[in-house]
Amino acid sequence: MMQPSKRILLLLVGWFFVAVGAIGIFLPVLPTTPFLLISLWAFSQSSERFHDWLYNHKVFGPPLQDWSKYGVIPLRAKIVAVGTMTVSAILVIAFSSTPWYGLVAMLALMGFGAGFVLTRPSKPRPDMLPSEDQNS
Repeated sequence: MMQPSKRILLLLVGWFFVAVGAIGIFLPVLPTTPFLLISLWAFSQSSERFHDWLYNHKVFGPPLQDWSKYGVIPLRAKIVAVGTMTVSAILVIAFSSTPWYGLVAMLALMGFGAGFVLTRPSKPRPDMLPSEDQNS
C-alpha cells in the first residue's frame, strides 16, 4: 500500500498537469499531450479511477490512447514542440549571458528532445491498425 502523502502528491501532480494540458487545448503554443501523459503516469501510480477516467476521456483520451497503442505524436504537437524549443533557444542565446557550455548543454538537450519528437510517427501506420477481419 502506498503512503498517503505520496498518493496525495501524485494526485496533485496528476491534476496539475490535467489543468495545464486543458489550457494547452486553447493556447496553440502549449502542447497538451505531454502534460496529459504526465498526468496519466501520476494517476497510474495513485488512482486507478482517475487513470481510467483520463485514458477514456472524450477529449483527452484519444491522443493518450494513440501514444499508448502506436507511439504517435500528432504533427501539430511536433510543430509546437520544435517551434517552442527553437524560439526558446534563440531568446536564451540572444538575451542571456549564459556561458558557452550552458548553451551547448541546452542545445544538446533540445536537440535530443526534438530528435525524439520528430522520429515518432504522426499517424499510426496502416499495418498497426486493427484490421476489420480480426474483429469478425
